Amino acid sequence: MRVALLANIKPKENVTSPRGPFADDTFAEWDSLETVQAVCDALASNPNVECEIVEAVPEIALPRLMVRKYDIVFNIAEGMRGASREAQFPAVMEMLGIPYTGSGPLTLAIALDKARTKEVLAHHGIPVARFTTSSDTDAVLAKLLPGAEFPIVVKPLSEGSSKGVKNSSFVTSDAELRAEIRRIASSYDQPAIIEEFLPGREFTVAVLGNGNDARVLPIVEIQLTELPAEANGIYSYEAKWIYDVRENPLDIFSCPADLTDELRKDITETVLKTYRVLDCRDWSRIDVRLDRNGKANIIEVNPLPGILPNPEDNSCFPKAARTAGMSYNETMLAVLKAGCKRYGIKFSAND
Repeated sequence: MRVALLANIKPKENVTSPRGPFADDTFAEWDSLETVQAVCDALASNPNVECEIVEAVPEIALPRLMVRKYDIVFNIAEGMRGASREAQFPAVMEMLGIPYTGSGPLTLAIALDKARTKEVLAHHGIPVARFTTSSDTDAVLAKLLPGAEFPIVVKPLSEGSSKGVKNSSFVTSDAELRAEIRRIASSYDQPAIIEEFLPGREFTVAVLGNGNDARVLPIVEIQLTELPAEANGIYSYEAKWIYDVRENPLDIFSCPADLTDELRKDITETVLKTYRVLDCRDWSRIDVRLDRNGKANIIEVNPLPGILPNPEDNSCFPKAARTAGMSYNETMLAVLKAGCKRYGIKFSAND
């Protein structure tokens, strides 16, 4: 089986952003060469798989996809430009009739837009925090979200990997609200999403498979109390990429999370309903936070989950899979197998 691993690879050093205004987290969504090679090696650990890395740059990827005749593409490409960037290559592959793993373009486009995601989920009765969007640098909370109280959370509308979710995103005044809207407009050239703060515990949940085979892997709890004293109570960019690093890892994750049967059932059912409503395919990681009543609310949906291979990097999808007894190789092959099954491509992940 010929598999193309389609990925955006981080440059070794930050260079001018291909997506407009430069920010220090410009390439946070992209994968390191270490991760991309680890995924390719994992797929090739099956003797029936030949894996080729294809960098998701149009001038490189399009000619290869059109002439190489891959059996399937293993897609982890985050895209380069625009609010629908994650959807662009999947749309091209559908146009060309090329099978690929993971969610389709509509799911990827919706999931990257935090407001559209919440609108769809709310329509289907799935709990989300009350929210609005704004580019108004003269905004006041009373007009944006009538009845809401500080603290609130202010984030870029269409970013992943905690891009733009800074410690300052935890906002306690109208002055801070306006400052965050200005920061997001300046650094990311997009509106802000303003959400009521959910004060409860936070979890991230890995899902693997499709249809009736879709299953939740052991739930990961994010222990925000383990962050430094200056950190606010959100899983920010600093928490993910600065405070918790390979050289000095924090004991910030608990997997499996310590849950009552009732809470585990609530989280699992809410996550699986979200997965199906948004038509996620093969795999996703879905972030959950409890409201003041202890009810599971969806924060974000990640159809292209982070998959750093080194356990010291605290990447949550591989962490959940390891707790379920799956090696990194087995996890990547399980995703490939799920994609092949959808297309009717014969493949055994155990060969």
